[in-house]
Amino acid sequence: MKLGIMSFAHLHAYSYGDVIGKLPGVELVGVADLNQDRGRQAADQLNTRYYPSYEELLDADIDGVIITAANRDHRELTEMAAAAGKHILCEKPIATSLEDAKVMEKVTREAGVKFQMAFPCRYIPAVQRLKSQYDRGELGRILAIRGTNHGCMPGGFFIDPDAAGGGAVIDHTVHLVDLVRWIFQTEFREVYCEMDRRFHDIPTEDCGLLTLEMTNGAFMTLDPSWSRPDCFYTWGDLYMQVVATDMVTEVDMMRQSIERISFDDPNYQWEFWGANSDYYLVKEFVDSFREDREPSITALDGIRALEVALGAYESARTGQPVQIG
Repeated sequence: MKLGIMSFAHLHAYSYGDVIGKLPGVELVGVADLNQDRGRQAADQLNTRYYPSYEELLDADIDGVIITAANRDHRELTEMAAAAGKHILCEKPIATSLEDAKVMEKVTREAGVKFQMAFPCRYIPAVQRLKSQYDRGELGRILAIRGTNHGCMPGGFFIDPDAAGGGAVIDHTVHLVDLVRWIFQTEFREVYCEMDRRFHDIPTEDCGLLTLEMTNGAFMTLDPSWSRPDCFYTWGDLYMQVVATDMVTEVDMMRQSIERISFDDPNYQWEFWGANSDYYLVKEFVDSFREDREPSITALDGIRALEVALGAYESARTGQPVQIG
């Protein structure tokens, strides 16, 4: 199986490129990026070919592409890849508008290509254990969930409201929304959100607090913020506390790590030694077209997560709860 990567605007592109080389029978044929310096650097780092245009990469002998462009560009690149008959793994969020997201679902379905969303947190062992416990009925009825998704301010397109569709809220809300939908087989019914700019002088919000109601009767609070100091690891926090009738459980999805804090430079180092969820994400993508089946994380999953994030922005704008769906 032969893959290509479209754009290295998103930091996860480097991780995906790295794991492609570790998957049996999978080859990274090349990378395309309109930013030539960034594209050539990525190609050198991943020991592959650089294509100066997306069209040239799509004309190459590849089966699928991973889209890691700015959020705003996901629709355009998806349409290009679908027209070329290439399967698609798309970075989250799926798009910056529901209109774009729905077009992406439609064009890939009509082109007969596989489309998978990049929600790698589903492949974290602690998450899968929680899902298994819930599926076996060990938790009972879910009452409430408290979630956090913290990180450093990433800069780049992430702080361009047009390119990203927002700031920390759209960037960090969708991961936990997807996990809750997948684990507990529920949808979100209503969101109330407050957001602000408290940590950085940037054009977007860097912190927020969401209160959500679900169709299973439970509620959730979520803090999706860029509140970590610049010296900290970019991500490193993804947490849920689940209160149910038969059990209270905590899932700290980045806990399998070593943190070193010192007075030396760098004064903070973070090493993750847990399972590589990106590996299993890309493996699922490749397996879906190897086996000619629907990927386990679909465009609809991307759309549902985006609905919650966009509802949060509408709530923050109006100061009122917003119905979802």
